[in-house]
Amino acid sequence: MIFTLASRELRSLFLSPLAWSILAIVQFLIGYIFLGQVDLYLQVQAQLSAMQNPPGLTELIIAPVFSNAAIILLLIIPLLTMRLIAEEKRNQTLALLLSAPISMTEIILGKYVGVMGFVFINLFFVLLMPISLLSGGNLDIGMIASGLIALTLLLASFTAAGVYMSTITSQPTIAAVSTFGLLLLLWVIDWAVNINSNQATGVTPYLSILKHYQPLINGVFKSSDVTYYLLFITTFLVLSIRRLHADRLQH
Repeated sequence: MIFTLASRELRSLFLSPLAWSILAIVQFLIGYIFLGQVDLYLQVQAQLSAMQNPPGLTELIIAPVFSNAAIILLLIIPLLTMRLIAEEKRNQTLALLLSAPISMTEIILGKYVGVMGFVFINLFFVLLMPISLLSGGNLDIGMIASGLIALTLLLASFTAAGVYMSTITSQPTIAAVSTFGLLLLLWVIDWAVNINSNQATGVTPYLSILKHYQPLINGVFKSSDVTYYLLFITTFLVLSIRRLHADRLQH
């Protein structure tokens, strides 16, 4: 049932011009950044050849692309998740969905997996960019794999937060703005701390999404960073299920 709901959600996304527009805009922006980094690499190639241990293609091209892709998709994910539950409430079709012989967990996971299907399509096209460089130079495959895992976990976390925000309102626009506000807060939460201390410790830095993302895209793979994202995803999906269960009791 989860995959039935997911395929239905994915089809409904592609039946709207929004999904196609998002796909085109995201790939255009990331492609533009990718070509810009390639051009920059070609410009500094002479200086790099004079260095003893110069950074490679992966450090100078792929890592910045992954960093910028995260920022672009932070702006896009709220637009994808805003309608998942909020639109059901606004159109007064939520009661019909809740009366179906499926659990709240299946509903939330089905919608979550559906949006993630669209996210994976975007990731596939992003992955084609570093692959295109294989014939022109040596790439750090381990670093690319780490960056791809990081970007996947980050976007899965964005989506989980968006699903929850969509369950607490009947207005998709409010859900989108709330999701963006939450994600932006978690993105910059430790900036103020880092201004005062380069060795910031405590809860605030740990909550920062960016603090766990940067090491992974730089090839520093730590289980604590992966665990953070898995806990983040699980927490927001559980909160979404509980919220939907509360709505079911009200109906």
